[in-house]
Amino acid sequence: VPDAILGGDPYPEGRLPANAHFTFPGCEGDSLLLLLDAQGIECSTGSACTAGIAQPSHVLLATGTDPDLARGTLRFSLGHTSTKADVDAVAAAIGPAVDRARTAGLS
Repeated sequence: VPDAILGGDPYPEGRLPANAHFTFPGCEGDSLLLLLDAQGIECSTGSACTAGIAQPSHVLLATGTDPDLARGTLRFSLGHTSTKADVDAVAAAIGPAVDRARTAGLS
């Protein structure tokens, strides 16, 4: 997704290896979450400690992230059972999901 924003430290050595946080401008994270869930892809719209809360991440807001951008975020986490096929499935699904959310006006 060309305009996706990778959250956190831009340098690999400053990042958690099993966690990726992306912002998709013009989309609601909840809309993307539902579209991806329908394809069997698990992700979250906030930090692990705020899962299930339908508001922008307080952490992102505290760092000065624009509230509209904060609403369009997804967090992907990998675990010991995650496979390359899981990562490939996310890579294949995220672009069409973002396009669909924007086109359908789900944002």
